Formats: sequence, C-alpha cells, structure tokens
Amino acid sequence: MKEGMRIEEFDYILPKKMIAQYPLEDRASSRLFVYERSHRRITHLFFRDIIKFFKRGDVLVLNESKVFPARLKGKKKTGGAVDILLLKKIGDRKWSCLIKGMRSKVDALDLLIGDIKARIMREKDGFYIEFFCQGDEYDTIRKYGEMPLPPYIKRKEGDVQDFERYQTVYAKTEGSIAAPTAGFHFTDSLLEEIEGIGVNIAKITLHIGKGTFSLIREENIEHHEMESEYFTTTPDVIDLIKRAKAEGKRVVACGTSTVRTVETIFSKNGTAEYEGYTDLFIFPGYRFKVVDALITNFHLPRSTPLLLVSAFMGKENLMLCYGEAIEKGYRFYSYGDAMLII
Repeated sequence: MKEGMRIEEFDYILPKKMIAQYPLEDRASSRLFVYERSHRRITHLFFRDIIKFFKRGDVLVLNESKVFPARLKGKKKTGGAVDILLLKKIGDRKWSCLIKGMRSKVDALDLLIGDIKARIMREKDGFYIEFFCQGDEYDTIRKYGEMPLPPYIKRKEGDVQDFERYQTVYAKTEGSIAAPTAGFHFTDSLLEEIEGIGVNIAKITLHIGKGTFSLIREENIEHHEMESEYFTTTPDVIDLIKRAKAEGKRVVACGTSTVRTVETIFSKNGTAEYEGYTDLFIFPGYRFKVVDALITNFHLPRSTPLLLVSAFMGKENLMLCYGEAIEKGYRFYSYGDAMLII
C-alpha cells in the first residue's frame, strides 16, 4: 500500500447544480464517461452504448442487494419528532441506528412510529432502537419507513418514485441502507442484450452499511478503518469467475461494493469464500486480483468509493476525468451519470 497519502489530496470542487436531485426517466439514457487506461482515452456516450465495450466471455458482476426503507420518523410524548436511520439488526426487534432530535443528556426515549411503540437507548458506541410490535418488525419498517436517500439530495419529503428508482432493477435480497448506485443505469432489456452477445452475468450480495458512505475523517488515509459489511455469493459464481480468469477473459464489476466483495472473496491466496464479512478498504497502492474493468458513478470527495476508483485508475487520471466531467456538465452522485473504466 502507498503510505503517507493525505485525505485532502482527494478533494475537488463541485458546483451544487451538478448534484443530481432526481433520476432520469429512462435509466439507460444516463450519460456514460468512458476512460480507457491503456490509451488514456476518454469517450462520451450514453449508458445504453456500454454494450459496445463488452466482449464474448466477459463476466459482468452485479450486486443484487436491495435497499430497505431504513429512514423512520418517531414521535415523542411531547409531540416532537425524532429522525431515525436504521443501520443493522442486532437482536430480536432491536437495531443499531443513527438519531437526530434526541437530547444529549437523555439515555432512553419512548416514542411512537406510526401506531407502534418503540424505545431508543443510548450506549457507549451509539444508539439502538427496540420495536414493541407483534410479529416481524419489518412490517412496521415497510409500512412507515422512507427510502434512505443521501443527505445531498435536498428534498423536503421523499418522493414515491424513490421506492422504485433508488433500487436496481435486479435488486433481490433486502439489507442495504444505501444503494449500489452504479447499477441504476441498467434496464432489464439492456441486460438481456448484454447476455445475448455472450457475456456471463454473475450476482453477488453485499449489504451496504454506514461504512461505505461515511466520509474519511482521518488525516492519513491508511489510518481509516472500514466497518464490516455482510456479503454472500454462490460456488457457481466463484467457479464462473475462476474460469474466466483462467481463460484470459475480463471480470467487469458494477459498483465499488461489487469490487470490494469480489476482491475479498479471492483475497486469501486464491481460496475463495462465498459468505462472510468484509472490512476491505481499497485505496491507492492496492493491487487488484480479479477486477479488470469497473462501472461506477461519480463519488463524493473524501469518500471510500472515490479512493477505490482512484486505486483502480490512478489518482492523476481520476482528477483529470473528474475535471472533464465537471466541464462537460455530467450529473454527479447517486442519481447521476455513469463512468466505465477499462
């Protein structure tokens, strides 16, 4: 790993107007910024054109984790509101969470979520919430929850379309509190076209948690520690990737969460694990073992996804491409445009 890199090296200035607030009506009509590393060549296309860059025998790896409506509003006995972001299930009807609206000296708070009683408890390492409901608390979460849009999407209230659009078309297994946004641009028909030219589509699951979207606070990036996130795949997927590498075919990862999962799976001297937790932090100096090409969105300054992309394409190349994307008016972040790095 390259030592001594400082987090301010990964700052850039983005005009607020370039932060996408809504998704485009047609997923595949997002713009596509293509960077070919071998030639340092930049091409500007639309996402639907990505099929031109696939070859027969490539493996396209997708993260099929599904976002659940993890943002809840609680009502205190006084009538005041508490904003809750669920993070991780830690017990029977108990979740770790982030809280806004609870006084710093209060250690326990009873409240209502809709018509369901709940209690927030403060502990040394944060907060947890307990639901006092009959049956599965997921029923309460789905009934009263909102999609956990990131804070740079500035809206007074969530939009009903977010339940569909803050989700990939292939999302399957609930568990993420942030979406694998690089996959937003795929449609069912585009995936069928890609399969039709002989590309193998493999699906893994990594449930994205707080660790992926938290900005890096450490001055020296190598001191940052990722929070662990659960991943799983199948032996068939592992065999497909192994076979592709053995035959000299490319592994194309859709999204930084997919990269971290695939690189974790194949990290232990070539012995693959198909289930577990990963706290793999990829930053410049990392040597990629599996991934040959990357589909991604444009990421926040000082974020772990930005450092992963920098590790994949080189920091100078990253800043060059981001500068051109800003100049060309690309839409940034979750609902923004896409980038393909070959």
